[in-house]
Amino acid sequence: MLFQFSLRTRIYISMLMMIMISFIVIGVVTVRHFMVENEEYHQNRLERKETAVIKSIGYFLEREGIYNNPDSVVVLFSDKITELADINNLDINIFNLKGELLITSHSDYFEKGVFVFQLKETILTELASGNNRLIKEIEGDTLSILSTYRYMNNIDGTPIAIINLPYFQENKVSQEEIRDFLVTLSEVYLFLFLGAAIVAYFLSNYITGSIQTIGAKLKQISLSKRNEPLEWNSNDEIGTLVKEYNRMLSELERSAELLGQSERESAWREMAKQVAHEIKNPLTPMKLSVQHLERTLAQDSDDWKERLQRFSNNIIEQIDTLSDIASEFSNFAKMPQAKTEKVDVDKTLKHSLELFNELPSAEITYENYCKTPVEIVADHNQISRVFNNLLKNAIQAIPENRVGEIKVKLNQDNGSIMITIQDNGVGISEDRKAKIFTPNFTTKTSGMGIGLAMVKNIVNNSDGKIWFETDVEIGSTFFISFPIASNV
Repeated sequence: MLFQFSLRTRIYISMLMMIMISFIVIGVVTVRHFMVENEEYHQNRLERKETAVIKSIGYFLEREGIYNNPDSVVVLFSDKITELADINNLDINIFNLKGELLITSHSDYFEKGVFVFQLKETILTELASGNNRLIKEIEGDTLSILSTYRYMNNIDGTPIAIINLPYFQENKVSQEEIRDFLVTLSEVYLFLFLGAAIVAYFLSNYITGSIQTIGAKLKQISLSKRNEPLEWNSNDEIGTLVKEYNRMLSELERSAELLGQSERESAWREMAKQVAHEIKNPLTPMKLSVQHLERTLAQDSDDWKERLQRFSNNIIEQIDTLSDIASEFSNFAKMPQAKTEKVDVDKTLKHSLELFNELPSAEITYENYCKTPVEIVADHNQISRVFNNLLKNAIQAIPENRVGEIKVKLNQDNGSIMITIQDNGVGISEDRKAKIFTPNFTTKTSGMGIGLAMVKNIVNNSDGKIWFETDVEIGSTFFISFPIASNV
């Protein structure tokens, strides 16, 4: 429950609890000490009175020379016992060795049942065992009685009787004294507690205020601006914390500089990769076109002029793409600005397929399930780059010991058009799925490189979606969906 409060409140409450516990402990110890002192006082007082009575009795015994004769004790002390009791302000009871009462200075206590005429056997046994002095305490509601028992010896040291000296102390008096003491102590503690509460309040504010200052400074820390260090003149724990904070600021500034430099270098490296990759993509179709042209000329086909014209158009188109890439990347390698137009997906897809159709490493099939021609709103060159990139990656994903099978499908459903490119390559492992569209991801084995990040960017900018499904060593399927132009 305490940990739900703020640090300042917890410190304040903890201080108050410590003060209260200290006061309670001091009070308990003080009362206990008072009670012990009070008990020792009464015991010492009884002992002094007992010593005086025993000396007086001894004096009379020595003077009279009484021997083992209890009757003589009664005769001797019948007149003296009341006088001795009055002088010492202490009641005196004398029993014979059997524990029977012989004489008392206050017979009313026996008649009222405060004392008994016969001593308990335990007292006689303890005295007979060699215990020269016994102290017994009787607790009452208002009175507490301390009684001492000891032998009365004649002049030759032989016990002739048992002396009992009861000492009365009023419990009520002690309780009232303790109550008065506690009231006074409570008043003093209340005053001290109020003073301690005020001191604890300011002390908790002082401690947490410094921490709050540091916390506020920590919230203001920014890598984009210079952070001001804290000043603390005291060489205490807070001062140590401030020193560590200032040291952290210095290291943070150095780290920010290094990070900024590293980010700039990384950005330029990334830009170089983007440029190299985007330039390489059009070069592949150009190379294929030239190879097709060489085979056409070697075969001396009748339609070589028609093929030459088509291949020339393809090369010119790729050169224009290179030109667009170069001009756009000259402005910090931004994505080529899209030229919005209606693009015939079937025609553009077939055009990309012609570039890869005659490769001996893979068999490419194409199926169009659309009943009517469909168009999308996008940049024709960028969409062509998307298809070229995905087809090239599909071919590169096929291992050398496997005959490649590339299946391309075009479907129309609910106002959207979907292109599916499926291969029987090595697939994409589980740890690479999440990275497949990141700019820095590349793997030579699967052929998936930085181009897929560009592909995704182009698709997203054309209001399309791209995703994939894959099975390791079975193959991958990429899906591209665009809204149809009439529904845009």
